[in-house]
Amino acid sequence: MLRTIDLRGRALTPAELLATVPRAEAARTEALATAAHIVDDVAARGETALREQASTFDGVAGHDIRVPAAHLDEALETLDPAVRAALEQAIERVREASAAQVPAPTVTQLGPGARVTQRWQPVRRVGLYVPGGKAVYPSSVVMNVVPAQVAGVSEIALASPPQRAFGGRVHPVILGAAKLLGVTEVYAMGGAGAIGALAHGVASLGLEPVDVVTGPGNNFVAAAKRAVAGLVGTDSEAGATEILVVADDSADARLVAVDLISQAEHDEQASAVLVTTSEQLAAGVLEAIAPRAAATRHAERVAAALAGPQSAIVLVDDLAAATAFSNAYAPEHLELHLADPRPEEFVHAGAVFVGADSPVSLGDYLAGSNHVLPTGGQARYSAGLSAATFLRPQQVIEYDRDALAAVHAAIVTLAEAEALPAHGEAITARFED
Repeated sequence: MLRTIDLRGRALTPAELLATVPRAEAARTEALATAAHIVDDVAARGETALREQASTFDGVAGHDIRVPAAHLDEALETLDPAVRAALEQAIERVREASAAQVPAPTVTQLGPGARVTQRWQPVRRVGLYVPGGKAVYPSSVVMNVVPAQVAGVSEIALASPPQRAFGGRVHPVILGAAKLLGVTEVYAMGGAGAIGALAHGVASLGLEPVDVVTGPGNNFVAAAKRAVAGLVGTDSEAGATEILVVADDSADARLVAVDLISQAEHDEQASAVLVTTSEQLAAGVLEAIAPRAAATRHAERVAAALAGPQSAIVLVDDLAAATAFSNAYAPEHLELHLADPRPEEFVHAGAVFVGADSPVSLGDYLAGSNHVLPTGGQARYSAGLSAATFLRPQQVIEYDRDALAAVHAAIVTLAEAEALPAHGEAITARFED
């Protein structure tokens, strides 16, 4: 079910390690071309394109793309009390953790009358995507909306696929979560088309273009973000999910197996990777994973994900080699099942889960951390969704006449050195009689 990559006895450079990383590259390349076409179609034909896409991909027609307020009210009224209580707990925890991500304004006094203030300004309007294809994700409503609210965003539009089982409506649990958070602008549209609509706007629906698009999804959603980048801001490309478990012989094979399965059930293109120094543990995980994978509700999906080129068991010589492989892979989710975990050495990961009692499922729902995280190796340079995603650092410069006079000569000197004399003249003019 899981192939084995044996790297023992090999001293690999970072580039060589990167070449060994198991990824479904062909699927990502195909997704980018398809997503770009879908986004362009929405930009050109608006609502007409969205309705054609809903018919093709979601099997629905004639539905309300802009969700009526009555649907949101009804969804909250009928929301299972236990689900509502769990969502409220998640909201509280994510709100508290997100508040810690908002930097306080700072003032740097560079001299008498010379001051630079660093402040953080929220974007005005955001489009948040919540998946709804193979599973229902009210937790993703929380993970998107709460950081935007904490950041101070004034307008929030949310999109999620129309559901054939609900007559083309967004899934009622997603609608209930949105209403619980006070979000009233919701659209029944999914996939790459939804990303295109949020970025370009759709006048016939009253959908104004947003400034930033965020949210998880499949590879097509992730690729669509790349297609609209530059037109709008985006978070990291949170595509098909990834889990990388680094474990030694102190790990419980059963727990490693269930955690790999937990992420494989998301999607056939989900990545489940174990890196270990222990051949015995690897064998134990393979033994434990087979019956559990076969017995789970989404057994076919799990089997496809585990058998795909993006999943593997990787054998390495020692913890240093395991650390190097993990940092080359830069996983979305990293679990450390190690006697001496040293999380500070695992520098490239969307989120790091330390110890047997900190599984990825905890982060998916109630850890307080955000589960919208970079995939495809982007954790090397990109961060997970946070309040900071919706904030722009901005500097405010305030100099009085004496402070400007103190740097007058240096500015003129640098302006002349760069052959831009008018820059210096703009300073000198302020001191002419």
